Amino acid sequence: MTPPQPGPSGVEVSIVPAWDERAIVALYRAGGWWKEEWSESEIRPLIAKSAAFAVAVDLSSGVTVGMGRVISDGISDAYFQDIVVLPDHRRKGVGEKIVTLLIDWCRARGICWIAVVAGPETQSFYQGLLFQEMVGFTPMQYKGGA
Repeated sequence: MTPPQPGPSGVEVSIVPAWDERAIVALYRAGGWWKEEWSESEIRPLIAKSAAFAVAVDLSSGVTVGMGRVISDGISDAYFQDIVVLPDHRRKGVGEKIVTLLIDWCRARGICWIAVVAGPETQSFYQGLLFQEMVGFTPMQYKGGA
């Protein structure tokens, strides 16, 4: 577990090995990513099998207000996934703190090729954190069936 880092507005961000499933489901819902046929029981292995999983907690309320994770081989490449902050805590530096902690985690392990697939609404956020569009590359997703 990475030591907690105080964040903006009384928010602490940490790398964790496990977390409250209901809090993580609430974040997936806030991001518009949760499918009701999924089970909360899938959250624990999702966290455990991520290379790193960060949570942001509002210290005054104890509410989990943000998360993000790293998918990586642990050697050369890393992808950031599921970066989300609850709507009431957005534009307050929480997302930046999550991403910065995940970058630091990767760099401490010698992982310097770090990517994220950004939606149009988040592209400027990531550009502000020194991510650049990968000109000549197109993100693709397998759609061949379950």
